[in-house]
Amino acid sequence: MGKDFYLAEHDAEILTACEQRLGYRFDNRDLLVQALTHASVARTRLESNERLEFLGDAILGTVVCERLYRDFPDEAEGELTRIKSAVVSRSTCERITIEIGLGQYLLLGRGVDSQGRLPGSILAAVFESLVGAIYLDGGFDVARDFVLQHITAEIQHAAESRRGVNYKSLLQQHAQRNWSETPTYRVVDEQGPDHSKCFFVAAVIGSHEYLPAWGPSKKEAEQRAAANALATIHGDDLPYPQPSNEAESLDDLPRESMIVEVIDEEDDFGFD
Repeated sequence: MGKDFYLAEHDAEILTACEQRLGYRFDNRDLLVQALTHASVARTRLESNERLEFLGDAILGTVVCERLYRDFPDEAEGELTRIKSAVVSRSTCERITIEIGLGQYLLLGRGVDSQGRLPGSILAAVFESLVGAIYLDGGFDVARDFVLQHITAEIQHAAESRRGVNYKSLLQQHAQRNWSETPTYRVVDEQGPDHSKCFFVAAVIGSHEYLPAWGPSKKEAEQRAAANALATIHGDDLPYPQPSNEAESLDDLPRESMIVEVIDEEDDFGFD
């Protein structure tokens, strides 16, 4: 991005204020400006933050996976994937952007925030873009420190949420509020002996059936199916993706329930 462009759009005082919010000072401020530039105002898409978002998403995933691998040595791959999906999600990145207070520094085209608030996708993208920009400016260690500063609490929250979220209740509230529908659940498959069956269950809202999930009981499988449905609705990765084979699906299932209490849906899933 050319020097003239960023001087015309963001003066040094504004960039300094943004750096103070981030807790990081850029050697190359063009990277900072590009990370803050939405495609709606950039002269070309290559001058927007989309490429930095692509890079930052990969770095964010790597940092989170490394931390999960080190911090949870007794967890199987399936549980690590669930935590990662919750942490490296649009709703989490959006929430971090809001907490840091970065929205005021974005370069946007006219009408993007015409409804008085920025779309969640834009807010989520800017966090990933800044991760990519910090990586290019200061290196991987600096980018990792920045990510962990803002994501460590999210990791802990996601790790504990297995026992703290009633996904069926959240899905029911969302479906009734948005579509006046009540979710139902269909048993797609079941495996194992009678004393230790596992169930493959899909959430259904109206005529739409969401991707199913395995569980060590019908109640647990329905909770996981609801979690998959919520992730699909909000464009996040599935917390309970379909295993590659039946053996994996049966052997890796944890035997404890994640149902304890209903939490506020706006806080945990970033609902509008």
